[in-house]
Amino acid sequence: MALREQSYLMLLALTEGPRHGYAIITAVRDLSDGRVRIGAGTLYGALDRLSGEGLVSVSREEIVNGRNRRYYRLTEDGQRVLAEETERLARLAALARRLLAPRPQPGMGAL
Repeated sequence: MALREQSYLMLLALTEGPRHGYAIITAVRDLSDGRVRIGAGTLYGALDRLSGEGLVSVSREEIVNGRNRRYYRLTEDGQRVLAEETERLARLAALARRLLAPRPQPGMGAL
């Protein structure tokens, strides 16, 4: 299962333990060095999808300043999928490094 970058980063953000929505948004931004920014609408839609796929689940809920704060956690399936995707990306990166490595040109010996 290939993950979209946002989903991959969201799952990665949950490896250190349960987080609420804003903490996931912040972690994704930090993990991507500010390159990936997720809005609240996108976040909760993605969390619903990942939850439906069994990759995340609600860990707990609490009321903060009169608002419901829901914490999400990575499931065992989520950990497995994240590890598999990490290995897939590592293989692709290794292939890219090999293909992009400078190669000696025929007839271009050392001077």
